[in-house]
Amino acid sequence: MSNLQKRIALIVLIAALLGVGFYSGLRFEKLRSDNSAEKIATEIINKNAGQPSSVDFSLFWTVLDKLEEKFVDQGKLTDKRKLVYGAIEGMVNAADDPYTVFLEPVESKKFEEQIQGSFGGVGIELGIRKNLLTVITPIKNTPAEKAGILAGDIITKIDDKDATNLKIDEAVSQIRGKKGTSVKLTLQRNGTKEPKDFVLVRDEIKIPTVEWKLLDDQIAYLQLFTFNRNTDADFSRIAKEILASKADRIILDLRNNPGGILDSAVNLASWFLDPNQTVVTEKFYDGTQTSLQTSKIAELKKYPLVILINKGSASASEILAGALRDHRGIKVVGETSFGKGSVQELVEFPTDVGKATLKVTIAKWYTPNGISINDNGIKPDIEVKRTEEDITNDKDPQLDKAKELIK
Repeated sequence: MSNLQKRIALIVLIAALLGVGFYSGLRFEKLRSDNSAEKIATEIINKNAGQPSSVDFSLFWTVLDKLEEKFVDQGKLTDKRKLVYGAIEGMVNAADDPYTVFLEPVESKKFEEQIQGSFGGVGIELGIRKNLLTVITPIKNTPAEKAGILAGDIITKIDDKDATNLKIDEAVSQIRGKKGTSVKLTLQRNGTKEPKDFVLVRDEIKIPTVEWKLLDDQIAYLQLFTFNRNTDADFSRIAKEILASKADRIILDLRNNPGGILDSAVNLASWFLDPNQTVVTEKFYDGTQTSLQTSKIAELKKYPLVILINKGSASASEILAGALRDHRGIKVVGETSFGKGSVQELVEFPTDVGKATLKVTIAKWYTPNGISINDNGIKPDIEVKRTEEDITNDKDPQLDKAKELIK
């Protein structure tokens, strides 16, 4: 293939992936509608669109020429799409943000399955904390939870391979696999000297959204596990059940809730706060900001409320806890939360083998009182730890403290 033909082939791929992408309307933290989808042109278009004047892109072609001229294993260079994906991933990685990632079609599909609430794996939500690959939370009733993996565990190896420098999407790709197969995770736990190995058998992961039960003393114990596309409808159903019950107080358990869709957190806050109250403020790169507010009658506001959090509470769950505390002075019990205070948006790019996705951090968010919890987390009003021994013995001092406060 001539250099000109080679450039044309790669430009077509780059145009398909970068030049004419569209907003799908899906944000990891927020959903919004945008119907401005464009079709991919078959000819080469927009080759110079948005080209920075200070960057000479000819270096890209020069490196590619030398790679194809000198690389010893030429068979690995025949897949031009793979080369383009690698170039895009390198560009995105240069932003140095653990939550800004490029997902090629296969990984994009896996991510969509997670948002939908069902996927294959071991049941771990991951994040980067202090530059370390960290378990935000094990998902309820999954291999990870049953094996005893805890929020805050640091993953040092995956199948005996070093994982300390992996980005989140890379780690997720290695941990997931076919149902029934196994993966070995080596974890470092706070307070222990030696790392611990866990061999987990992969299973289909179905993420629960919300559950509740009436405790003996008429407390509605409400557990919220995630904020996904099912959460609003499930919470609405349960809220009506609580309103029709004998409950006269609520404990809202946000422990091990890794977050999810921001709009869902705003909608749930509307059950507890008066209309038109700010739930969260997003601040963007250009200094602009947007405040998201409650929009419905606060039917659950009449109930005394206590909130439970721990280091597995992140993102949208931190937003909800922060808004309820800022506006109503609701007591928060447990441990300092994870501290994920940024908003990601999904930008989808159709290709001939499925859609690729750019998950990009577009804003940082602040509680109604203007507090950023990014990296710092929400500190509880009353700190109560739940140890590994407590979990083994089915003891819950955090819940016990919440019940004591709400009497």
